[in-house]
Amino acid sequence: MAEEFPEPAVVRDNRRIDPETGEVRAASPAGEAAPAAPSVGGPDDGAAEADRDAAQSLAAERLDELQRLNAEYANYRKRVDRDRDVARNTALAGVAESLLPVLDDIHLARQHGDLTGPFAAIADKLEATLTRFGLERYGQDGEPFDPAVHEALMHSHSDEYEVATCVTVLQPGYRFADRVLRPARVAVADPQG
Repeated sequence: MAEEFPEPAVVRDNRRIDPETGEVRAASPAGEAAPAAPSVGGPDDGAAEADRDAAQSLAAERLDELQRLNAEYANYRKRVDRDRDVARNTALAGVAESLLPVLDDIHLARQHGDLTGPFAAIADKLEATLTRFGLERYGQDGEPFDPAVHEALMHSHSDEYEVATCVTVLQPGYRFADRVLRPARVAVADPQG
């Protein structure tokens, strides 16, 4: 009489790494037996290769998405930084523009010799601070007239000049970065012609 076994023995492989492929196995739900490792050269070789190809395809797709998100975030940061710089420069230009009458009074007092004592030191510090933030005074006698940055208040004709030239700066102009806050008010000598 042959020995009979009531049921065949079940072997469960609980290792997380498949010893044949070296890949991490997916966790099997509780209560389900993990499938036995396929034998080399068996019918499951094609399925394993298809799974590997699908996993590599999914990994490449996820990598592409991650790179796209990183590029999108880098562009967002650049745009935010640029917008922040524009807002900062606009605010500083507004403050500088509101201080132009004060700077005009300081300039006139200095021209007349009335700027002395402790107030001269305060005026110098104010001008130095505004210059450090980017405010620039412009307008010199003898420079060529440029209607984009000069406002002509008087015109005359002269044989001395070959192009329209600022002969007298009546009030200096101010610019902040590339923005003209106030054009220089000048007297212009046009060439005789």
